[in-house]
Amino acid sequence: MRERSMKPHCAFLLRVSISFPRDLHGTLEDLAKLKKVSLAWVGRDAAEKYVASQQSQSGKLMRKAEPQ
Repeated sequence: MRERSMKPHCAFLLRVSISFPRDLHGTLEDLAKLKKVSLAWVGRDAAEKYVASQQSQSGKLMRKAEPQ
């Protein structure tokens, strides 16, 4: 079953480029295959979880999506 738990924060996504060490990239690809999702999905999921953990520590809110 494909995971669909991530909710888009806005109607569009921005493309970014991130460099990873080879072993981390391989692990992320393996996770994506295991979950049957894209590598981009794994990256977004990880980033959202990281931001949530930082918010709980600092009490700051995530930036709101800008209106189109």
